[in-house]
Amino acid sequence: MKLPVIVLGAGGHARVLLDVLRLCKVKVLGVTDAQPSHVDKRKLQTPVLGTDKAVLAYSPKKVLLVNGLGSVSVTPKRAEIFKYFKDLGYHFAKAIHPSAIVAKDVQLGEGVQVMAGSVIQTGCKIGNNTIINTRVSIDHDCNIGSHVHIAPGAVLSGGISIGEGCHLGPCSVVIQGISIAPRSFIRAQLLVHRRVKS
Repeated sequence: MKLPVIVLGAGGHARVLLDVLRLCKVKVLGVTDAQPSHVDKRKLQTPVLGTDKAVLAYSPKKVLLVNGLGSVSVTPKRAEIFKYFKDLGYHFAKAIHPSAIVAKDVQLGEGVQVMAGSVIQTGCKIGNNTIINTRVSIDHDCNIGSHVHIAPGAVLSGGISIGEGCHLGPCSVVIQGISIAPRSFIRAQLLVHRRVKS
């Protein structure tokens, strides 16, 4: 990554991303937050630039963005922020933890985040702005839409299709060949063994 990055958000997920970026030796200019005065700067160890509007002071040609929103309640907000800045000409960096295992032929969309200990096997396609969180296991030939959050410890068998904007809870398990409709919410530790319709 040749350009420096700005992380949008300053909560727990953003702090994990900052660690990934540091491990990858990416230059971080700072973070933004809806309430910059409430951010614990000691935990971040990086400058707080202001609200998301602070990004507009930087040319889209000179920086990349990283979407630091991560909780269940902000899944639609993650998509909104991604689309807002894309419409302004900005681009989002991929963030891949050095301990993640990603097969060479995996297709990763713009702004994808792959956290520590995750495994993505051959033939998979991961859409834009999707989070593959800590210790997620995705087997062969899965097709995961944009703006999806697969929470820590989730397991996906081969040939699964997950629609845009879904959230798969921590330690959920999806059996081979299953399709999950867009914007579905899968609870923590749920075993998905049949198609999920909208």
